[in-house]
Amino acid sequence: MRKEVEEREEQRQKERLEELRQRLTSLDLVKREIASFDFQNQPIAFLADIIFAGAVANRVSDIHFEPEAEAIKIRYRIDGLLNDLTTISSDYYKLLLSRLKLLANLKLNVTDRPQDGRFSLAFAQKDIEVRASLVPSEYGETLVLRLLDPQSILNLEDLGMRPDDLAMVNEELAAPNGMILNTGPTGSGKTTTLYAFLKKKQTPGIKIITIEDPIEYHLEGVEQTQVVADGDYNFANGLRAILRQDPDVILIGEIRDQETAAIAIQAALTGHLVFSTVHANEAAGAIPRLLDLEAKTTSIGPALNLVMAQRLVRQLCADCKKPKTITAELQEQLEKILSTLPSRVDKSKVQDVKLFDPAGCNSCNHTGYQGRIGIFELLRVGSEVEALIEKQASETEIQQLAISRQAMVTMQQDGFYKATQGITTLEEVEAATGPWKG
Repeated sequence: MRKEVEEREEQRQKERLEELRQRLTSLDLVKREIASFDFQNQPIAFLADIIFAGAVANRVSDIHFEPEAEAIKIRYRIDGLLNDLTTISSDYYKLLLSRLKLLANLKLNVTDRPQDGRFSLAFAQKDIEVRASLVPSEYGETLVLRLLDPQSILNLEDLGMRPDDLAMVNEELAAPNGMILNTGPTGSGKTTTLYAFLKKKQTPGIKIITIEDPIEYHLEGVEQTQVVADGDYNFANGLRAILRQDPDVILIGEIRDQETAAIAIQAALTGHLVFSTVHANEAAGAIPRLLDLEAKTTSIGPALNLVMAQRLVRQLCADCKKPKTITAELQEQLEKILSTLPSRVDKSKVQDVKLFDPAGCNSCNHTGYQGRIGIFELLRVGSEVEALIEKQASETEIQQLAISRQAMVTMQQDGFYKATQGITTLEEVEAATGPWKG
């Protein structure tokens, strides 16, 4: 009997979430729904449902609950930027937080140390995974919920790579062994790209195993493992165990210590295709980073196939973007930028340069932007780069060789190229990569 009651309640919540998702299609509508919420007579769980459904309907990646002196601020992160949603009193936040802690299987009586958890939200057509991060702060517990939509895992072709870069990546993914590294700051889309690599490699004839911290998306047909905080299953120990499972492809969430770097490189040299990330600002910076981790110079070159760097920039809303007036000075700058692109880039698409500015409409919540796209740079590791690695050359030397000998297109060049196609704006590219370096 109890099970039937629970099932009926789950179904009611699912229907409630779906009805709200279909209705709360703009931030203004979400704000109005919260403003009309009856805190005195409605269950606090209904407020949580409004916040969740509004987030899913508006492509929110994270929900922030931020305690302040007088109230609790709630904000949505959309396309990388935070948007104020509402504020609620501390008393109501305590009720809401208890509800969210229960969902995430967090301890209600622990308020003085960080906690992490996760749970699922069931909508009509899909389930949304939610990752919860709770930390103590001056005015209470700060909570960030990251929303993970399994249906948002992209195919390689949907990441936004130019055809010439996409062809290069496909060539390297076809290799039976070696390592592909991805670099960039937190939130630059590295994990999305690595998952796209896994989707490309996923066939019945090969075995893929991952070791992640944490598992972001669950992939059918892929064995995924998660490191254990304060436990024996860390990246290094987990990688050793994984290698005994006879994998063909291995994804390592991050190479962050000497031991993991050594084992990953050895795996790439002994018949495995390895995908991973390291912290570096540019593609060439991954090599000095491996050297900092005391990887052998004689092993890095033979193990590495390809190094990528990436950032995310906002895409102009197709419904409201407006043509930008191009001054003579800007025209000269654009021509200079395009002239630096190597011959492998198809310049026919930008012979008649047009730029656009954001305008704002209902479909983009009046921001002028909708969604994000990657900008990339790719560094192939061949004999010339290997020679520089053995000499422990600087990042600048490796970058200059890649540009002069490999016709590498930098992230900034890729971004400006996309701006001249009306995909994004020059301002977005410079915000992600800095002022034009010429």
